[in-house]
Amino acid sequence: MNIGGGEGSKGIVTSGDIVLMEQFRAIAELRGDVAWIVDCASGTLSYISPSVRDMLGYAPRDFIRQLSGHDAASPLAALCTGLPERLARFAAGDQSRRALLRHFEQVRPDGSTVPLDVRSTLLTDADGKPSALVGVLIDTSAERERAEQQRRFASMLNHEFRTPLSTIDGAIQRLEATGTQADEPTRLRYRKIQAAVDRLIGMLDEYLSPERMDEIGGTRPPDTVVPELLLREAAARIVAAGGSAQVECSGLPPSIRAQPNGLRLALKVLVDNALQYSPPGQPVILAGHGTADGIELSVRDHGEGVPDSETGAIFGKAFRGSNAVGQGSGLGLYMARSVIEVHGGTIGVQNVAPSGALFKIWLPVQRAAGKRVAPEGCSSDNSANQ
Repeated sequence: MNIGGGEGSKGIVTSGDIVLMEQFRAIAELRGDVAWIVDCASGTLSYISPSVRDMLGYAPRDFIRQLSGHDAASPLAALCTGLPERLARFAAGDQSRRALLRHFEQVRPDGSTVPLDVRSTLLTDADGKPSALVGVLIDTSAERERAEQQRRFASMLNHEFRTPLSTIDGAIQRLEATGTQADEPTRLRYRKIQAAVDRLIGMLDEYLSPERMDEIGGTRPPDTVVPELLLREAAARIVAAGGSAQVECSGLPPSIRAQPNGLRLALKVLVDNALQYSPPGQPVILAGHGTADGIELSVRDHGEGVPDSETGAIFGKAFRGSNAVGQGSGLGLYMARSVIEVHGGTIGVQNVAPSGALFKIWLPVQRAAGKRVAPEGCSSDNSANQ
């Protein structure tokens, strides 16, 4: 690469230098363990990192031979195929083929396999025609091992919690069946214990079941969500529970960077809370609108509201309001606050006239490529007086 500094170069940057800089800039943005460049016109390998030998056990010449079509039966065949079809679809106007991510199991010469993410992008010339395919190989062995460890840990927790809960469940059912002569306060305690056990078993099924762990480990969780869709899903939940809902949206972006299931959980907590305290016939109002630097989602009921002295404490761990009704652990609003804070947002409540509570969630809109996953300051959950 002849970019100034050399005797006789006179600081001239050639068109070839510009092409190379563009290719390596694209590689840097893809971020991977092994970088490579394929010339689209000839289908030949222009560059591949020497470290590919350490990762996969193959030398650069093995890839050159494979792309030249000399060894169709090589274990590298599946990894190196597909460029002509991709170029044809791109030429036909399929812009989805410009950048691709493939998940791959590559066989090494010794028969072992390496899980790979293969990221690639087509670079075009001044006429918009593909000139080079640049990409990276990423060894995901460590990521897969972490996911497997998480599954094993969750399975262990599931078993360790479920066994004593099953014992308690069986014991309380027997007490209820044989305690027909017990007084009403005692029978009420039995029902409370049974309800608590059912709730905990439900949480195990929801968060620590083998099916959920397989789902988490088998697919990459989405990192974008449609704000209006979240509100309409929450409205459907209210209607399914026999209530009524109004959805009001304005200025919401089409999507934001966030973890969908986490935000669904936070809204579920607020919706369940609104259903519990809303009088019959009064709708729960779900609203969303854009702000200067984010979005605001809100849930309003028409109940008694929150005692003014408790609005600052209602999101605390295990806090139960003085006007709380029914069974509860006091963890719902705490979990909602935790989810929102992890996304860099805030959550609060205020009373509104003539009656009711208004819960507001503010979330930042991530416009950059990176994603802030925590608020700038210390989480309130980690404060010294918590």
